Amino acid sequence: MKRAEKAKKIGEILDRLYPQPDIPLGHRDPFTLLMAVVLSAQTTDAQVNRVTPALFRRASTPAALARMPEHEVLKLIRSCGLAPSKARRLKQMAQAIVDQYDGQVPRDIDELEKLPGVGHKSASVVMSQAFGEPAFPVDTHIHRLAARWGLSNGKDVRKTEADLKKVFPRDEWGKRHLQIIYFGREYCPARNHDKAECPICSWAARRRLRAGAT
Repeated sequence: MKRAEKAKKIGEILDRLYPQPDIPLGHRDPFTLLMAVVLSAQTTDAQVNRVTPALFRRASTPAALARMPEHEVLKLIRSCGLAPSKARRLKQMAQAIVDQYDGQVPRDIDELEKLPGVGHKSASVVMSQAFGEPAFPVDTHIHRLAARWGLSNGKDVRKTEADLKKVFPRDEWGKRHLQIIYFGREYCPARNHDKAECPICSWAARRRLRAGAT
């Protein structure tokens, strides 16, 4: 089966399972989403959602966060992984938005990637989920599933992103990103996965993988 045909069938399954996927990170606007995305590195979405309400109450704007002492930011996010560096980066990011963008989160992926602590994947999430712009954020989990399903043979997430953008229509990118995340959590874990019972791996995975290898 060609990749485009496979992607179409996968999309139909994902639409049945997750017709309107929710954004997993709680937020109020583009800036609070950006904060949540930065905090989510090496931390579960659930843990981020536990700490962000208090953070948002104290610093819901770039100016408010820039004014906040770093040790107070750290106190609020301490339970997240890499908290000291994240507290520093959040402060730097907020100050850059104030100084360079008049306190408004830039609606441009290249400008977002210039902000401290914001990489390509994080910028793609904000473009897609905050601004509704076509973007296909690819993390290590989506990278793994795209390879498992034979949609990409990319050696890194940037190549996988390019491959997925080719096989899924542009207006589906944001939705597919979320659907694949939810599918991976519910049906397609990295370990101890019964591919014969998986709604997608049972037919889409390469033969070697269907035989049992992850």
